[in-house]
Amino acid sequence: MKASQLKDKFINFFVSKNHVEIPSASLVPQNDPTTLFISAGMHPLVPYLLGQPHPFGKRLTDIQKCVRTGDIDEVGDETHHTFFEMLGNWSLGDYFKKEAIEWSFEFLTKHLNFDANRLSVTCFAGDENAPKDKESATLWQSLGIKNIKFLPKKDNWWGPAGAVGPCGPDTEMFIDGVEIWNDVFMQYYKDNSGNYQTGSQINVDTGMGVERTIAILSGFSDNYLSDIWQSIIKKIEEISNKSYSDNNNKKPIRIIADHIRSAVFIIADGVEPSNKEAGYVLRRLIRRAIRQGKLLGIESNFISPIAQAVLNNQDNYAGIYPELNENKDKIISILEAEENKFRKTLNNGLREINKLIDRNKSVSGKEAFTLYESFGFPVEMIKEELEKNNLSLNLAEFDQAKTDHQKLSQTLSAGKFKSGLADNSEIITKYHTVTHLLHASLRKILGDHVQQSGSNITSERLRFDFSHDQKLTDEQLKQVTNLVNQQIQLDLSVTVQTMPFVDAQKQGALAFFGTKYPEIVTVYTVGDFSKEVCTGPHVEHLGLLGTFEIQKEESAGSGKRRIYAVLK
Repeated sequence: MKASQLKDKFINFFVSKNHVEIPSASLVPQNDPTTLFISAGMHPLVPYLLGQPHPFGKRLTDIQKCVRTGDIDEVGDETHHTFFEMLGNWSLGDYFKKEAIEWSFEFLTKHLNFDANRLSVTCFAGDENAPKDKESATLWQSLGIKNIKFLPKKDNWWGPAGAVGPCGPDTEMFIDGVEIWNDVFMQYYKDNSGNYQTGSQINVDTGMGVERTIAILSGFSDNYLSDIWQSIIKKIEEISNKSYSDNNNKKPIRIIADHIRSAVFIIADGVEPSNKEAGYVLRRLIRRAIRQGKLLGIESNFISPIAQAVLNNQDNYAGIYPELNENKDKIISILEAEENKFRKTLNNGLREINKLIDRNKSVSGKEAFTLYESFGFPVEMIKEELEKNNLSLNLAEFDQAKTDHQKLSQTLSAGKFKSGLADNSEIITKYHTVTHLLHASLRKILGDHVQQSGSNITSERLRFDFSHDQKLTDEQLKQVTNLVNQQIQLDLSVTVQTMPFVDAQKQGALAFFGTKYPEIVTVYTVGDFSKEVCTGPHVEHLGLLGTFEIQKEESAGSGKRRIYAVLK
């Protein structure tokens, strides 16, 4: 079965169960400051999981683009991917365990034709916060499933996404021991005191990875053997003159294929390489792919033709995601520029390692890691350069430096998940509301060319990125600040309406995130001052916000500016 056939089968199945298909959200989160990228199907739906009515009702299904960056270093094995597609079906306070489990079983056995004897499941074992999920196990038993295991919270529990919020047990499905699907039952709400209570809205959230499912359907333990990857891998083989069938080439070819596919999709959703946040992740993916190309013996530029193999894949991508074709020239241009820049950086790294050798007659593991991290210099190339000078690399010391760096990165990343839309806190709601005022004010002062290109909100401040090619003057910053505070002082009300997207556009509602919108959207209006397509959350009237103050304005990349601001 091809990936396109699987996706069609899944969506059609749940549409037949009275679900409405919704479009994939952009990889760049619209209203969730807790993460750089959408990494699960539930992320764009957080406001609706918290109780806000969805324009399309209570039963939804989709194919969501996702990027996960926590295990980039694991990519290269048979199953890890940075970018992937997630199939999902959702109940927002409608059906629950019985329907979800029965439909999962029906789809797997009757539509994907898996033998029920190959199917095993896991359920939540229970703890001091929530009882053993006997209900799910009983439902599976009624369907004839005998291989059922009860596992603890670390294995069979989801959430909450932040410190507080919806959460609950899940049941995972396995074919021949390989996980294929997960049904999450959000029946609890964790409050600020750490207590778990029955949620005011009971939800179902499911996820089935396209790449893994296609591999299982095809009988492959290696995801990269499926049709999803073949055109990309064949292009890498052609450029490198190396075969994927050679075990020595598998890891670098997988990394190149994965990272370039990921980069194409990330750029298509508006991210450009930089040294900060999402742009840094993109840069790291491109550079890691180039380093692996060197290990395959590719010395000249090669990223662009591999990206073309992704862009030209009509069956899997080009026919499904219009943003790829619409941004094709931009994607290729950015990748080519970044490859040229990095090849110069690699040369600088080569000079640096030779300076260390000349100066110290050795290179410590810690110094080698600095070269690896700062110049993107692969450890294999560091070892080669040292061996040329009859030196060896202390791998234990290098690995320890890498581990220390990863622990620091994880600590910093964890901070991004401590606040935000996921916990629906009062201060986050205020900051989210004021971004609408800032957006409208910038357009009134600087012109209608200003478009929001991203935002990040913590409990301490907001960060707002927008299109503008010049540094703002002190007078312009003062005008923007005054305009925002004038609206707050007027204590304008914030109203919400659900309407067709075409009507929202006719009314002048701003909508600049991503390239796809559903037919029905939610529009937030602030007096006569601001009107935007958005999902929330917002305060009911502006007098609750306090005083707005811009703290910093800087470049956010080519043709973009960035503002940091606080509420006092």
